[in-house]
Amino acid sequence: MTQLVNTQINGDAVGFACEIDETLLDVLRNRVGLSGAKEGCGTGDCGACSVILDGTLVCSCLVLGVEAEGRKVETVEGLSDGADLHPLQTKFIEHAALQCGICTPGFLMAAKALLKNNPDPTEEEIRYALAGNLCRCTGYDKIVRAVQATAADMRGS
Repeated sequence: MTQLVNTQINGDAVGFACEIDETLLDVLRNRVGLSGAKEGCGTGDCGACSVILDGTLVCSCLVLGVEAEGRKVETVEGLSDGADLHPLQTKFIEHAALQCGICTPGFLMAAKALLKNNPDPTEEEIRYALAGNLCRCTGYDKIVRAVQATAADMRGS
């Protein structure tokens, strides 16, 4: 059964038709054309598909596309402002906090959600906030340092 959904994605009004059992991840990738969120595990364990839904970090593989009706979805594609990268993206590059790129969108969205709610997180708070995101390439120290540096820059310290 197909259902029409009207939502807001990265600030733009978006409408799409999807099956009622189709995940938000599949809708974003296959119907809306946003391929930043990745399918890693498909069970919400790896965080590669992380997006922000009405201000809350979610695994888009565990959310149905129809649940986006009337809500705001933020994906990694919405981080940059045209050619201007988000400070998190810049710091991830500066700190070499990415390698293959599969997990990076999820880490960026998790870090964005963290810094929105806590602009001065401790290392422990960063590690806790990113615990739902797995990386098999770089390890976590570079990612944590990138988030710390972003937080400091955004605070102006």
